[in-house]
Amino acid sequence: MTEETPGFDEQNEPTDVSEGTAPEAAESKAAPTPKEEGAAPAGDATVALTAQLDQVRTALGERTADLQRLQAEYQNYRRRVERDRVQVKELAVAKLLTEMLPTLDDIGRAREHGELVGGFKSVAESLETVAAKMGLQQFGKEGEPFDPMIHEALMHSYAPDVTETTCVAILQPGYRIGERTIRPARVAVAEPQPGAQTVKEADSEEASAASADDSKESGGPDEG
Repeated sequence: MTEETPGFDEQNEPTDVSEGTAPEAAESKAAPTPKEEGAAPAGDATVALTAQLDQVRTALGERTADLQRLQAEYQNYRRRVERDRVQVKELAVAKLLTEMLPTLDDIGRAREHGELVGGFKSVAESLETVAAKMGLQQFGKEGEPFDPMIHEALMHSYAPDVTETTCVAILQPGYRIGERTIRPARVAVAEPQPGAQTVKEADSEEASAASADDSKESGGPDEG
């Protein structure tokens, strides 16, 4: 009869440690760490922010293009309005001065006949000064070549002392505003006499031949 040693069974009985720790280890392996949990959402947020930034940049570029287009249209509008305003002003001034031309013609004829005296002279000179300040310019002089763009020939003749069509008399002076002619100068013109040019050319040829002969004769003794 043997005595049972107390605690033998407890000492010799192996303790199953793995059964209690295996689920915990499995859970620890399966459960993601906080860093792994935050990795995917952070990447998605970056992609979303990048997409939003691209959209904002695209919208900003479109709005900038719209603003530049509107600014260009406004500048064109301002230039067009300014050009129209200047044209309207020039037309109004030209119309006013055109209505004044007969009066200016009367003043010119009175001056030629010595009738521009007294108070009438002062008024006439004041009127001419105002017209000049508004840009009115008189043109047309005797002896200048005829230009159909600014002259209107009312009389025609021939003259032996002209080499081209020339204004020999100013019947009415012309007027312009800047580069715009509001009335051409009305003139009498003279053209070269028919055949006079041929005679002049023949005379010039004879003179050239005579000078050549003289030079040869003067050079003969020196050569000998």
